[in-house]
Amino acid sequence: MSSVAKPSDAATPVVSAFYDRFPYPGDPLQDGPPPGYNWRWCVDTAYASCTGAVLPKRPNEDQLRILDAGCGTGVSTDYLAHLNPGAEILGVDISPGTLEVARERLQRSGGHDQAQVRLENRSLLELDGEQPFDYINSVGVLHHLRQPVAGLKALASLLKPGALLHLFLYADGGRWEIHRCQRALTLMGVGMDDQGLKLGRQLFADLPESNRLRRNHEQRWAIDCAADANFADMYLHPQETSYTLASLFEFVAAADLEFVGFSNPQMWDPARLLKGDLLERARQLPQRQQWQLVEDLDPDISHFEFFLSKGLLPQYEWDDDTTLLAASGRRSCCLWGWPGAALFDYDMAPMHLSEDSLAFLHALEDAPQGTSLGKLPLGWESTRIASLARDLQRQQVLLLSPGSAPST
Repeated sequence: MSSVAKPSDAATPVVSAFYDRFPYPGDPLQDGPPPGYNWRWCVDTAYASCTGAVLPKRPNEDQLRILDAGCGTGVSTDYLAHLNPGAEILGVDISPGTLEVARERLQRSGGHDQAQVRLENRSLLELDGEQPFDYINSVGVLHHLRQPVAGLKALASLLKPGALLHLFLYADGGRWEIHRCQRALTLMGVGMDDQGLKLGRQLFADLPESNRLRRNHEQRWAIDCAADANFADMYLHPQETSYTLASLFEFVAAADLEFVGFSNPQMWDPARLLKGDLLERARQLPQRQQWQLVEDLDPDISHFEFFLSKGLLPQYEWDDDTTLLAASGRRSCCLWGWPGAALFDYDMAPMHLSEDSLAFLHALEDAPQGTSLGKLPLGWESTRIASLARDLQRQQVLLLSPGSAPST
């Protein structure tokens, strides 16, 4: 059942009108499946990244229920449909204009053939009556509410215990230049229409080439802002909140949710920035202080992307051969180039599978579903199977389902 979005958040009417004018994201439509993949939108891969194993099947539940809260023009919804075949997906957005684009995108891509997709003009604050979800995706949405905490609490209420919520929020430090441009355009009375778009682009043409704001835009954001909708979303948006690491954790705590981890963990590894004695000192810090160190040392971090859960998630460890060999597995769908040996991995980085890895994965695919790793017809010693499986699991090539209860 579809209903017209009501102004449940103070910013809703103006934000809805803004996105009707500039449907976002401005990714082009295509015939056929979306290009590549994003592992964060594959429920099994996301859950395995957070816990070490795929989401356990719940009794009497055959279909995954996924919410795309603030789906915009349907880019994320399209990937969710293709990466989670058979799922029941609800995509909601407050902008009727963006939803028209989303409907065309899903129709042309074949997304409706992959999953049961509903696209509805509703606010994420007004989803009373919906059954809880196994996975909620809300990318670039809550920071456009006047009351983001209310939005997070609303999503938390729709999350099944043990399920994942994936969020993307603006980071304050890496948007320093963007905030200055936004304030300058507002001060000059630049509006949120086509004329405002023209004047916004003119700003970067008029500023001296040596100007820090112009250089930041040209070096970091010009390609992303090639589409008018993307430029408007960055520089002309009427409502925006950004966060520091400290205020982010306060935000999460306000909704009584658990921070599971960043969905771009490499960004938060001090080894990306330090080496030698300084890296050793950084490694001795508690985890959150390591993240704080990265935030302090890298002023270009412009967003936070992360997973939350309602309650602590189980953690699956695979160091014990017996436990590992009792598990069943499947190949990740986020591998570009399979069944070849030369692939792009879950993060679209090049990787090469060894002959043993190829043999293992082919045996896995040929075996009946649920076959334990130790019973794959490879003719290998169990230690060899376990060692290879452990390496593939760490690379997120192999997704595991435990054969017994996990540790917590």
